[in-house]
Order: sequence, then structure tokens, then C-alpha cells
Amino acid sequence: MLSKSMQKALNGQIQKEFASSYLYLAMAAYCETKNLPGMATWLKVQAQEEWGHGMKIYEFVNDRGGTVTLQAIEQPPAEFGSPVDIFKGVLEHEQKITAAINDLYAQAVKENDYATQIMLQWFITEQVEEEKNASDILELLKMAGEHVIVLDHRLGKRGAA
Repeated sequence: MLSKSMQKALNGQIQKEFASSYLYLAMAAYCETKNLPGMATWLKVQAQEEWGHGMKIYEFVNDRGGTVTLQAIEQPPAEFGSPVDIFKGVLEHEQKITAAINDLYAQAVKENDYATQIMLQWFITEQVEEEKNASDILELLKMAGEHVIVLDHRLGKRGAA
């Protein structure tokens, strides 16, 4: 059974994950308007992943006998600047999510909530991957310079079988 404080914290993380999904979808829409369909595709896949992360926590709260309480999602920006600016934003956002996951884990340790600690281990590992992917793309964009269209094409292959 979840403590009330852990339930509240997990509900907050569900909101963060769904807000991340919404942010990445807004970034994808922006890329579409800038004729960057590959980046838009990558960001749409990322939006789906973030939604899945929110649902993973949603299911966990329910499985532990808690109550999911959905919170409002703030409207994301509509303008994001250059491709480098976009992926700087992705990296910064993922770093904020990593910090939030780490805070949740610390709370689970403090409360001796072993089941939540185990569930959060998956998210800790996932965040290492998320930050690395964003950082790698950011560095590629910096190196690509005027050849960003080649990288856009490569990013468009994400999720393709």
C-alpha cells in the first residue's frame, strides 16, 4: 500500500510525464512548420514514450491500491528556435525529469517503500538513456551545421521497422 505522501508524489510525476509528452508534441508541430519532418517524427515518438511513462506510473499507483488524481497540464510554448535550440530544450527538460525521478527515489528510500524503489529503478535507467539520446543529437546538430537536413532525414527513421 502506498503512503499518502508517496501517492501524491507519484501523481505529480504522472503529471510531469504527460506534460513532457505534450511538450514534445508541441516541438514536433513546430518542426513540421519548419519543414523538418525527421525531427518531427523523432519528437512524436518521444511524445508517445513519455505518455507511456506516465501510464506506467498510473498503473503502478492503481496496482498498489492508490488513487490516481490527474493534474492540469500547462500549455507548452509554440516557438522553439533552431534545431540546436530545440534539442538543448529536450536535454534540459530530460535533466529536470531525471531530478524529479531521483527525488521520488529518495522519498521511497526514506519511507522504506521497496516496491516503489524497484519500479523507479526502471525510470532511473531510462533517464540515463533519455539524456544520452538528447545529448548525442544535440552534438550531432552542432557538428552538422548547414547539413542539418541529412540529420533530419536520419532522425525521421526512428520507430521505423
